[in-house]
Amino acid sequence: MNTPTLAPHESMELHEALNFKTLCLAKSKLMQGLVFDQELKALMQKDVLQSTQQIAELQAIYARAPFQAPVPNSPTPITH
Repeated sequence: MNTPTLAPHESMELHEALNFKTLCLAKSKLMQGLVFDQELKALMQKDVLQSTQQIAELQAIYARAPFQAPVPNSPTPITH
């Protein structure tokens, strides 16, 4: 059975959503150290757990993204 792949624009939008969720997760984790209110800290911890789960779900969908070239291990130099 064929597994459907994502269209190029869907891949880009998913990539953007994944980046945004990752940044939100990092911000929530970092801000927990600055928060003294226990209710707010608990809410932020809940956000971290939910974001981690959502990122895993997005990564599973992202595996279906069509890529024409392999992702390089290191950046290609601009100058020669």
